[in-house]
Amino acid sequence: MKPAMSAAWNALAHAAETSHGVHLRDMFTADGQRFAKLSVTWNGWLLDYSKQRVNAEAMGLLHGLWQTADVPGWIARMRAGEAINHSEGRAALHIALRHPAGKGPILYAGHDVMPAVHGELEKMQRFAAQIHGRHWRGATGEPISDIVNIGIGGSDLGPRMATQALAAFHHPELKVHYVANLDGADLATVLAGLQPRTTLFIIASKTFTTQETMQNAASARRWLVQALGEAAVARHFVAVSTNLAEVARFGIDPDNAFAFWDWVGGRYSLWSAIGLPLVLAVGFDNFRQLLAGAHAMDEHFFSAPPAENLPGLLALLEIWNTNFLGAENRALLPYSQSLGLLPRYLQQLEMESNGKQVDRQGLPLDCATAPILWGEPGTNGQHAFYQLIHQGGRRVPCEFIVCKQADFALPGHHEKLLANCFAQSEALMRGRTLGETTAELAASGMAAGQVALLAPYRSFPGNQPSTTLLLPRLDPFNLGALLALYEHKVFVQSVIWDINPFDQWGVEYGKQLASRLLPVIVGTSSGAGLDSSTAGLVAACRDN
Repeated sequence: MKPAMSAAWNALAHAAETSHGVHLRDMFTADGQRFAKLSVTWNGWLLDYSKQRVNAEAMGLLHGLWQTADVPGWIARMRAGEAINHSEGRAALHIALRHPAGKGPILYAGHDVMPAVHGELEKMQRFAAQIHGRHWRGATGEPISDIVNIGIGGSDLGPRMATQALAAFHHPELKVHYVANLDGADLATVLAGLQPRTTLFIIASKTFTTQETMQNAASARRWLVQALGEAAVARHFVAVSTNLAEVARFGIDPDNAFAFWDWVGGRYSLWSAIGLPLVLAVGFDNFRQLLAGAHAMDEHFFSAPPAENLPGLLALLEIWNTNFLGAENRALLPYSQSLGLLPRYLQQLEMESNGKQVDRQGLPLDCATAPILWGEPGTNGQHAFYQLIHQGGRRVPCEFIVCKQADFALPGHHEKLLANCFAQSEALMRGRTLGETTAELAASGMAAGQVALLAPYRSFPGNQPSTTLLLPRLDPFNLGALLALYEHKVFVQSVIWDINPFDQWGVEYGKQLASRLLPVIVGTSSGAGLDSSTAGLVAACRDN
C-alpha cells in the first residue's frame, strides 16, 4: 500500500489540519511539562523535541506509523542479511562492521561475515602501528609524515568529516589530507605543501575504476615517480579496494590492499577499511571507540520502542514536517566547529539515500521524500542565513547539535557557544510580536514615531520548529553513535516512504553521460546527436 493511502497517514493529515494556526509559544504556555514530555535521554544524551510543532495526539499517530509500516520487520530483515537493496540484489550489513568480536555471527548468504570483518580490522591495526611507530619507510628510508587519501563520495566524505570532528585526538606527528574533486586544483594545492619522500597515498575505490579517483591517483603517481622513480610507488601507495588485479597493475603490492565488501554501501563505509585514513589520524584505539559508539546506537535502535528510539523519533518528526506541515528543507546546525563537515556528510547520507520518487515496486510515489538538507556550524551561520530562517517566511525545521563539554577548552568560549545555541532555538520557537517589540522600544526611550517606524522590522513570527541534540562531549564513542543515529534515521524513513535507500542510480546516470561526452570534448568523436545546448557548450570549450 502506498504511504499516503494508509489510514495512519490520513489520520496524521487530519491532525496537521487541526493544529494549523497553533503557535509553539501557546503550546508551552498551555503545558508547563512540555519539555519533560517531549524529550528523551540515552547514554548521557538529551534529545529535546519539545520545540517541534507536535502534540501528544500527533506523536501517538507517528508512533502508530512506525508499526503500520512494519519498521521492526524491516530491521529484522536488515539484521538477517536479506537483500533489502533489491535493485542491486545486495544486503546492507554496515552494522556488521562495528559488531564486536565474540557477540555472535552476522550472516550473509548463509556465511558468517564477522571473521573477515575482524581480520581486516586487525590488518588496519598492524598497518597503523607500522606508520605510527615509524617502521614503515618510504623509498628514501624516511618515515611517513603525511597521508593523502584519494577517493570521492563515501570514500572521502566519511573519513574526512570524522578526521576533522576528532581533531582533538590527532596523532601529533602525522598529518592527514583529503583529495576528492576531479578539478586539478584540489590535488595540486594539497601536493604543493608535501614532500614525495615522506608522503603516503591511500587510493580508496572499491572497483579501482572510479573516474575521479583514478585520475587523481594517476596524477599523484606521476608526481611521485618524477621525484623518486618508478620503484618508489610500492612504498608510497596503498589501496582500499576489492579489485586486486587493477591494484597490482597500478604498482601497489596486493598485500597493501585493504578490502571491503559489496554489502557495504559507499556512504555507509566509514566503519570499514575506508576508515583507514581516520585510523592513521587518531589511532586504532580511538577508531575502536568509534565502532563501539556506533554499535551502542545499533543496539538502542534495535530494542527501544518508538517513543524512546532516537533514530526513530528524528525520522518520524521529519516525516511530520515534510509530509504534513509542508517543509521542503531542513537546516542542520552543529554548534561545534569540529562538526563543520557534518552537514555535507549528511547531505550525501540522506539525500543520496532517500532522494527518490519511485517506490520498491517501481511505481511513482504519492508523497514527498527527503527534504533538502543544508547547514553550517554555529555561530558562523548566525551571520549568514539565520536572517532568512527568522524572517524569511519559509518553514525551515532546524536541528541543533551541541556538546556539554568543549573538545578544545579555551576559557570563555564554550559558555557563550551554548548561550547562542539555546537562544537561537528559543527565538525560533517564541518569536517576538509587534506589540512586544513596540513596548520594548518604547521602554528604551525611543520616540513614538521612530518606534512605529522600526517595530515591524524588529518583529519575528517565531513558530519555527526545531530539535536540539545535546551530547556529553565530542569524542570517538559519541561521534560513532551520532553517525549511526543518522544512518538508522534514514532507514526508518525509507521504510515508511517505501523506497530503497541503498542504491543511487541518479549518480550513475550522470557518470554515464560524462563518459559519452569525454571523447567529444577531446576531439575523438563528433558528438552527433547531442542536444543543441550541450553541443554548443562543448564547441565553446573546443574553440580554446
